[in-house]
Amino acid sequence: MKRSATSLSRRDFVTQLGGGFGSVALACLLQEQGLLGAGKNAVPLGTPHHRPRAKQVIQLFMLGGASQCDTFDYKPELQRRHGETVNFTVTGGTQGSAGPLLKSPWEWRQHGQSGRWVTNALPHLAQCVDDMAFLMAMNAPTSEHSSGMTMQTSGFVTPGFPTVGAWVSYALGKLTDNLPVFVALPDPVGLPWTGKAAWTNGFLPAMHQGTMLNPAAENPVPDLFAPKSAGFVNSGSERDGLDVLAKLNRARLQPGDSRLEARIASYELAARMQLAVPQVLDLKTETDATKKLYGFGDEKTEPLGRNCLIARRLIESGVRFVQLWCGSGLGGASGNWDNHGDIFPGSDFERMCVRSDKPIAGLLKDLKARGLLEDTIVLWTTEFGRTPYSQGTKGRDHNGNTFVSWMAGGGIKGGTTYGESDEFSFKAAHNTTMCYDQHATMLHLLGFEHERLTFRHNGADRRLTDVHGQVIKEIIA
Repeated sequence: MKRSATSLSRRDFVTQLGGGFGSVALACLLQEQGLLGAGKNAVPLGTPHHRPRAKQVIQLFMLGGASQCDTFDYKPELQRRHGETVNFTVTGGTQGSAGPLLKSPWEWRQHGQSGRWVTNALPHLAQCVDDMAFLMAMNAPTSEHSSGMTMQTSGFVTPGFPTVGAWVSYALGKLTDNLPVFVALPDPVGLPWTGKAAWTNGFLPAMHQGTMLNPAAENPVPDLFAPKSAGFVNSGSERDGLDVLAKLNRARLQPGDSRLEARIASYELAARMQLAVPQVLDLKTETDATKKLYGFGDEKTEPLGRNCLIARRLIESGVRFVQLWCGSGLGGASGNWDNHGDIFPGSDFERMCVRSDKPIAGLLKDLKARGLLEDTIVLWTTEFGRTPYSQGTKGRDHNGNTFVSWMAGGGIKGGTTYGESDEFSFKAAHNTTMCYDQHATMLHLLGFEHERLTFRHNGADRRLTDVHGQVIKEIIA
């Protein structure tokens, strides 16, 4: 006979109470693993939804809004009608009205078997077009730098959401115990617009935050090694200190406290990184031919070339996601792709092209030669494009209506093109894509359906692609 609430025995009460505590503990464990509230779509982390084509990613970010009109988006009508005034409906940018049409001052030529148009501002990348898939009608809902950059790295224009690398870390986990899953390589000149928030974990567990590695700095990983002034620190004292710290941390650890768990894990990882990081940064084993491929020996190309070479070494060493920045936000509209004043030869635009062209082409060629491109996705993007009309006399304004991204490796069909802008490259016209579609395609190649890769946060099943995104099947091999 079923007992009533008033006839519940002391033994039954204790039994039910104990079961309740067990449920609380289980909920904490599920939350730690990202499975709480995931329902029928729940899968253990690191378990793909389908057979993956790739296992690692290198994201190349051209900070400042790289001009599609002067790199990859050839428009004969723009060339022909140079100097004319066209009545564009300007909804973004920094100037109030459109100037006259400005043809590219750079020479256009077709390259590769695919016949991809590229200007002579990027002669080395032009040699790689048959390995790339171009998204020619990318669109962004903003023409402001910080929100545009945040959009392309996280899928949201507002800050606080996990970046792509954090989602890949959450989905796939680690390939090695000795290096972080997600590494960010800032431009040697300085950090991007939003600083270290550009590789944030957002609301994902803290262990998925990107680790900054700056090979140009005296200490590439801050606080990884004791300062030279701390002569009292030796291997024995360091080990004793870490043991005490570990005991204190374990004593304070509460179920579901991802910040403290991540800190404990970071201390343990740091000890292993003290051996692994110097090996990754030691380029003595690289041949002169390899270094030349990346632009070593030229002060214009070597800084970014070093980062590109280290990106390859990180991939070889088992890092899942490498975020590599070209351009800094420290100098305003200089030292990046924000070319308001001048896109002609001798300008900042040319300097950015020279800095990045040979190193990135060298990275693609090196990955391909070593067989790493087969399961590594390389993704080149920027926060938005530039206008086909002039700002001042020689520059271009912000333009979120259309820009170009490309992807290579890891199951991508090289030599393909998807999407098209209008006759002037002012706005996306056909097969428009956004970061959601690019991210969905990337996740698909990594073995995950973007609609099912979720994390419960504030009562909602959050995902990288929000409520948007389609896999771009036309660029998949």
